[in-house]
Amino acid sequence: MTDTDVTTLQPKKKGLTRRQKRRVSRGVQYAVFVAAVIAFAVTADWDRLQNQFAQADIARQMFPDVITLALKNTVLYTLSGFVVGLVLGMVIALMRLSSVGPYRWLAGVYIEIFRGLPALLIFIFVGVAVPLAFPGTEIPGGTYGKVALALGLVSAAYMAETIRAGIQAVPKGQMEAARSLGFSPAKAMVSIIVPQAFRIILPPLTNELVLLFKDSSLVLFLGVTLEERELSKFGRDLASTTANSTPILVAGLCYLLVTIPLSFVVRRMESKAQEAIR
Repeated sequence: MTDTDVTTLQPKKKGLTRRQKRRVSRGVQYAVFVAAVIAFAVTADWDRLQNQFAQADIARQMFPDVITLALKNTVLYTLSGFVVGLVLGMVIALMRLSSVGPYRWLAGVYIEIFRGLPALLIFIFVGVAVPLAFPGTEIPGGTYGKVALALGLVSAAYMAETIRAGIQAVPKGQMEAARSLGFSPAKAMVSIIVPQAFRIILPPLTNELVLLFKDSSLVLFLGVTLEERELSKFGRDLASTTANSTPILVAGLCYLLVTIPLSFVVRRMESKAQEAIR
């Protein structure tokens, strides 16, 4: 037997399989994560962090006002802005789908402008430009009305595109079936298409509610009274008064008290929607 034959008969060395490579990759990622956590735990100055962010006596001073006043106002601002944005977004979405050219053009311009502008500029526009443009005119609801309008203008552009996508996702046969039953196009849209579209877009709309909850912190640029403060303004005022950042941490935890359950609801709805598609 020649040397060539012996070499041929020797088993070839195999590399790692795909499963083994994935295990190694996961192991490396876990190791890096654990190392980063240990490094942070060892190098951080926990005493200074506690003194600056975790003073129990300062946190106790915030209650119950942080819940009964700040969190309540934040929820009211968010819900009012969501309602305005949903109604306005529905109108813009229908304009976007209209067969009338000027309607489509106006809706497209609105969406591009208000999606491109930072929310801060919208709040300044509502608080400063609107009173200048219409002297002597007051937005109904005072600060609550201004916040609802500002948040509504911001969210309507995003909601309009979400609603439009939901309407277009409904099979065209639904409209044809409704028309064959004698429904007018408008009645078929309201009674048949829109309800089905909202079932499709419920997860992204709930996600938009989470984003609005955080954007409500921009209300401080409208100038609010002590009774109209939301979580961020409430926390900043107390942080300035006490020269400590504990109120900021407590306000952040209050945000998480609402956003985490909402995010969980969004994930559950998305998983159910995927299961329904399968």
